[in-house]
Amino acid sequence: MYADDHRTPGAAIASALGGVAVASYLLPGLAGASSPNGAPIFPALRRALGVEDRTATGRGYALTFDDGPHRQGTPAVLEILARERVSATFFLVGEQLRRNPGLGHEIVAAGHHIALHCDRHRNLLRLTPRQVREDIARAQATIETHTGRSPQLYRPPYGVLNGSAVRLARGRGWRTLLWRHWARDWEARATPELIAQRVTTGVGEGSVLLLHDADDYSALDSWRRTAAALPRILDALGERGLTSTAP
Repeated sequence: MYADDHRTPGAAIASALGGVAVASYLLPGLAGASSPNGAPIFPALRRALGVEDRTATGRGYALTFDDGPHRQGTPAVLEILARERVSATFFLVGEQLRRNPGLGHEIVAAGHHIALHCDRHRNLLRLTPRQVREDIARAQATIETHTGRSPQLYRPPYGVLNGSAVRLARGRGWRTLLWRHWARDWEARATPELIAQRVTTGVGEGSVLLLHDADDYSALDSWRRTAAALPRILDALGERGLTSTAP
């Protein structure tokens, strides 16, 4: 489950399910998916499951980073965010935080938001309900230990939810947040220019943007291209009069 899984899980699962979300499954990116005429797909299903893809206020933009913390990638991103005075939300992976325990406190000290991604980066459709519960519980405990914060936001790996994850998140009172714009910055062929173009195209008030500050589950050194793209992204959003905000 590395670069190829990150790139095409939606297409693979949609093909397997005939392109329809069924029972307790929500396809990755469904919250922000649109039909050819621009109308959102399955908005009623999204609302029923309590899955969001916009900022809580509907204003500003929320910059989010998945898959970290990373020994090199996270500090590089934090430095740029500090220089530009922009806040972000980091969806943390338990196993990565245990490898880099000090970075959790650095993210918090810099004024950014902490959220839960997973403990091990696996597609939830391949896990049993017990495995989902154990993964989320371990990730929560790790995040609380190494950041001093209790997560209130949840995003599953690849944006793929199953019934167990939906129930757990709602039972804990967490908001499940996907995204409206992604850069596919995990791809080996993604350049800084392409990353910036992808993630800013069509961005408006209330947009949630997805980037990655780690390469543990993607193309080697992909975080370097994301970091290189980040100043361009922030400049483009600033030119549109948009400001960063909490999700």
